[in-house]
Amino acid sequence: KRGTMGLQGLLCVCLVSLLTLQAVAAQGSPTRSPKGGKKQMAVDAAVDGVVIRSLKVNCKVTSRFAHYVITSQVINSADTAKEVSFNVEIPKTAFISDFTITADENAFTGDIKDKVTAWKQYRKAAISGENAGLVRASGRTMEEFSIHVMVGPRSKATFRLTYEEVLRRKLMQYDIVIKVKPKQLVQLFEIDVDIFEPQGIRKLDVEASFLPKKLAAQLIKKSFSGKKGHVLFRPTVSQQQTCPTCSTTLLNGDFKVTYDVNRDNACDLLVANNYFAHFFAPQNLTKLNKNVVFVIDISSSMEGQKVKQTKEALRKILGDMRPGDYFDLVLFGSAVQSWKGSLVQASPANLEAARNFVQQFSLAGATNLNGGLLRGIEILNKAQQSLPELSNHASILIMLTDGEPTEGVTDRTQILKNVRDAIKGRFPLYNLGFGHDVDLNFLEVMSLENNGRVQRIYEDHDATQQLQGFYEQVANPLLRDVELLYPKEAVSDLTQHRHKQYYEGSEIMVAGRIADHKLSSFKADMRAKTEGQEFMTTCLVDEEEMKKLLRERGHMLENHVERLWAYLTIQELLAKRMKLEGKEKANVSAKALQMSLAYQFVTPLTSMTVRGMADQDGLEPIIDKPLDDSLPLEMVGPRKTFMLAASQPAPTHSSLNIEKVPDQVTGVDTDPHFLIHVPQKEDTLCFNINEEPGVVLSLVQDPDTGFSVNGQLIGNEAGSPGKHEGTYFGRLGIANPATDFQLEVTPQNITLNPGSGGPVFSWRDQAFLRQNEVLVTINRKRNLVVSVEDGGTFEVVLHRVWRGSAVHQDFLGFYVLDSHRMSARTHGLLGQFFHPFDYKVSDLHPGSDPTKTDATMVVKNRRLTVTRGLQKDYRKDPRHGAEVTCWFIHNNGDGLIDGVHTDYIVPDIF
Repeated sequence: KRGTMGLQGLLCVCLVSLLTLQAVAAQGSPTRSPKGGKKQMAVDAAVDGVVIRSLKVNCKVTSRFAHYVITSQVINSADTAKEVSFNVEIPKTAFISDFTITADENAFTGDIKDKVTAWKQYRKAAISGENAGLVRASGRTMEEFSIHVMVGPRSKATFRLTYEEVLRRKLMQYDIVIKVKPKQLVQLFEIDVDIFEPQGIRKLDVEASFLPKKLAAQLIKKSFSGKKGHVLFRPTVSQQQTCPTCSTTLLNGDFKVTYDVNRDNACDLLVANNYFAHFFAPQNLTKLNKNVVFVIDISSSMEGQKVKQTKEALRKILGDMRPGDYFDLVLFGSAVQSWKGSLVQASPANLEAARNFVQQFSLAGATNLNGGLLRGIEILNKAQQSLPELSNHASILIMLTDGEPTEGVTDRTQILKNVRDAIKGRFPLYNLGFGHDVDLNFLEVMSLENNGRVQRIYEDHDATQQLQGFYEQVANPLLRDVELLYPKEAVSDLTQHRHKQYYEGSEIMVAGRIADHKLSSFKADMRAKTEGQEFMTTCLVDEEEMKKLLRERGHMLENHVERLWAYLTIQELLAKRMKLEGKEKANVSAKALQMSLAYQFVTPLTSMTVRGMADQDGLEPIIDKPLDDSLPLEMVGPRKTFMLAASQPAPTHSSLNIEKVPDQVTGVDTDPHFLIHVPQKEDTLCFNINEEPGVVLSLVQDPDTGFSVNGQLIGNEAGSPGKHEGTYFGRLGIANPATDFQLEVTPQNITLNPGSGGPVFSWRDQAFLRQNEVLVTINRKRNLVVSVEDGGTFEVVLHRVWRGSAVHQDFLGFYVLDSHRMSARTHGLLGQFFHPFDYKVSDLHPGSDPTKTDATMVVKNRRLTVTRGLQKDYRKDPRHGAEVTCWFIHNNGDGLIDGVHTDYIVPDIF
């Protein structure tokens, strides 16, 4: 993976979540084994003068809040500088909170600031997760942190990374998973896990998938007593070897620590330094019967392994239903069908019939997601209303889809409203997104709005087990309508404390702040419903026990309770902002940003720069958290190596910049129809351009800056003989010569700087790119947004061929979201309308088509006959669009545009 750098030696060690440290020389080529891999070497042998002294991970858990510190030291005894890389994978749910490199007694520390400030400072072509020290998605549950530095001659460097997370209870236990994958033997290798749980530890287990059980029992030390548990894994070099004379290592797999706490009562309240944490997981409750409807996507995209695995999982899930449960199945493709159309009891006969139905159903057409969900909701609502005996059951709706809505109602905003209005908070909706073609953000918003959650099901050999694993988490509801209540005058800033259902094996966690001098009046009331009765209990704070705990754990307990509250609050704010728009979203984002900065967490709203480090261009590394739905990029640019330089002062923070997308815009789409929004008239003008496929048209051209957007036309592949062949934009070129920026966009790929062999992205990528003043955001399978500092903001919409579409070729739409900073000399078929102009319409009368109105328009000292008509804006719904009323100018915009339309033909998109 080093490309053409030509490195002489490589030393690689991995720890914790694939922790890797590499020391490489500056010239020569790596030695390879006969099989082509890099030659393994003993750790105590220097690689071209570089020795890795130690790799350690320390994990301290206090009341479910885990604090990890990963430390590694490397020594360069050579007379020349050597490159070293530090790589570590961390859980996606974790927040990085500190990073330090110490070299020659100089410390280079991470500085967390808002993302806008960090990227403005960086000002370099960058891909989130690619340029130095950034974090990218890695696998199902992890994110990879990676940084490369040059270590000076006869010097040593120490890396120290800190990250934090809250451990969530699933299936009766908390999991700490450490991925161990050393690529060679390590001299000082250590994993140290320290657990402190005030309730007392009930069980503590350790698994090492890479070690035989007998050897694991010898090498892994574990102990627990009362509130404390401890795990230590410190293998010697000889204990790591695959054989006595081998230089290869056994350590390759998962190191997993699992534990649970005592549940003697439901009162698990922890108070420290005016913050509290309440953990609610009552035991010995009778399982509630449930009403469950499975809504399953059977569109043609589910063919092959996906439908096979779905059927297998459904058959096994049906086998786990209890006799008191009620259920039904809904299938949606182009049409919607249900198995029974109403809930039936999970009797042996009904379950067998359902399994036969699952085995026999076939795939059918497109994706009527809206129709399928509404049918499932209707079945549950009717059962609750008409069958009193089912009203005390726990109702659950589970939907599985592998794509996006393409049939029936496809506007996402409308679907969200329809589902919200139909459920009305009565029961939770759990969405399962199968594969990477789903819009997981859309499914997540829908679940969050309806008291549920979303989970991706990965296309892999174990997809059946993934589906079953999710169902097991919700298979046994114990309580409904759970409320955890606290005195209003005593608490503030509560995290979520109302839940539709509580499931066996899980835990409800609430945190908040206690007002000064209110501890004596602080209590927690729990209310919920079980089968036909109320569940109520009250918890009081044991102040003496709290003082004892503080003496045992000291400042760490105080610190962890407060940071647990901050972590939960930020996570909930980030989830809440997904459901909001406009000013409400901006306010929630600002609060999440403020807390992220106050507690120094790298979240989706913040970034970390490492002061004192710089690459060959003098730029500091940026550490980012990927978007929740981001995927590993198919292509990335060259890796950056950073030099350790003198520390620099940290820049000041700036406010969060959130732009509102306008309701009406200027743009061009479909065959190509041009929409010109005239805000001062609160109206829209429109015209078509009829030209041949292959022609390139100038859309925007700013002569003051050189910024330009040009589009090339393509034809409809399945046009009818003898008819006008529709043309569409199939290729766009966006250029900013002042910064050597070029972006080529087609329905297949997005290419940055194509003339110089820049990276290529597909529309399946979620990516964030910056080159000097130009920022590009790719929203997978939907659109991309290009924003030019002190310039304009533009959106490219992707149109995919879909069943029943009149167009048989993928194409692009182009919209102008903001142009007020463009120069007054900006021109082009769209650019000439960026600044105010006037027109008058008079003499309205029936036209040659009696259903439409004609009028006389005076514009640019010309008198035109125009027609009132309809065009469409496809920004929100690329399939059906939103209708826009406009005055249509005939004959290729003649009289409205400057000159004639052929004046805008240019030789190339750049």
